[in-house]
Amino acid sequence: MKLFPENFLWGAASASFQIEGARNEDGKTDSIWDATADGHIKRNLNGDKACDHYHRYREDIALMKELGLKSYRFSVSWPRVMPQRGIINEKGLQFYRDLTGELRRAGIEPLCTLYHWDLPMWAYNEGGWENPQIIDEFKEYVQTVVDALSDKVRYWITFNEPACFIGFGYFEGRQAPFKTNTMTKEQRFSDLAYISRNVLLCHGYAVKIIRERSKLADPQIGFALNGRNFVAYDETTDGIEKARNEMFDIEKGFSMAVNWWADPMILGKAPQYLEKVLTQEDLKVICQPLNFFGYNIYFANNYNADAKSPDLGWPGMPRTQLGWAITPEVLYWSPKFLYERYHLPILITENGMSNLDFVMSDGKVHDPQRIDYMYCYLSKLYRAMNDGIPVIGYTAWAFTDNFEWAEGCDPRFGLVYVDYRSQQRIPKDSFYWYQQVIRDNGVGDIMQ
Repeated sequence: MKLFPENFLWGAASASFQIEGARNEDGKTDSIWDATADGHIKRNLNGDKACDHYHRYREDIALMKELGLKSYRFSVSWPRVMPQRGIINEKGLQFYRDLTGELRRAGIEPLCTLYHWDLPMWAYNEGGWENPQIIDEFKEYVQTVVDALSDKVRYWITFNEPACFIGFGYFEGRQAPFKTNTMTKEQRFSDLAYISRNVLLCHGYAVKIIRERSKLADPQIGFALNGRNFVAYDETTDGIEKARNEMFDIEKGFSMAVNWWADPMILGKAPQYLEKVLTQEDLKVICQPLNFFGYNIYFANNYNADAKSPDLGWPGMPRTQLGWAITPEVLYWSPKFLYERYHLPILITENGMSNLDFVMSDGKVHDPQRIDYMYCYLSKLYRAMNDGIPVIGYTAWAFTDNFEWAEGCDPRFGLVYVDYRSQQRIPKDSFYWYQQVIRDNGVGDIMQ
């Protein structure tokens, strides 16, 4: 039995747009995912209903309690809370008050993500992340949420994966608002730097607002970054150094180099290209004291999970339903490299796999692949901790199946199966396996 530290945050995660539904209810207006989805989502689906969590959150939290979760990571929908510039929607805020109150009563620590990709359409129409005006708009939004929820929320995550919502949304056209940038490499870096400055300043101001206005003492603040991950293939000194250098290579990584975001936030230093747009005054705002390094992590890029010509991968290597390489070692090497560079405790804010899950003839959902996946990844995380890397929690993505952005409803990441027609919830085998892991505070036999 591999035992984890006492008070380890065994968790699961979600995001507002992916589960809430209730697109036009109780004063909510459209996000960029609502308004620009048409023609961009697989099978021409949308998130109008998703998992109907807005109406079923009590049912979902009852399942979380049954699972034994110590923490639950959720996000707030900006357009549900502020449907227009300067307008606060009390009904939208009340939903999150009710949600966090129910979590507290269930003994589950709420982890609140302030921004998980659902930019209000009204803000996008004013220029969105490309317009510095968004800094003041975001500050007003954060103050509203903190004032409403900080009597129940201690753990705060400012942004989820800016590398994706900026890189994929504004440069590659893979995510909302589905824009592309076909300029030269140098110009793309320049454009990225100016947009990133707005995001980074929003992060810094958000941290300041939380610390100044939190009703609970000692708020715990971080982010949920992702990036390019590389494992040391042969574990030689040269192999380890090569993997580390590749992880922090901005020239090759573009916005997916984690240090593009983390260096200004934690070290107060502007990396290459950003040094042209970030002033010392900017960095003083951006670099605020943080409590943890939140990281979403799924696969190692040196197996080129989404490329046509694999590097270290081999024909037929294990992959998830989305084609992502299954590389458990990444949960050892990435926390190690991140801690050695940034010296913050690590919180795994997302890890999981999309699987070909369906209700079988016995009425159950059997997902042994996910159980094995979680066992192998957690074992590597345990190795990192044994090597002295402080890890405060592991957050499974996701608690329920959900609307997987541009991929629609086909990929299933959840510990709980969702029938999108009836909205029935069915705990999968992995739900009960993870329940035992949490109960034991450790990972033992895979099939227990």
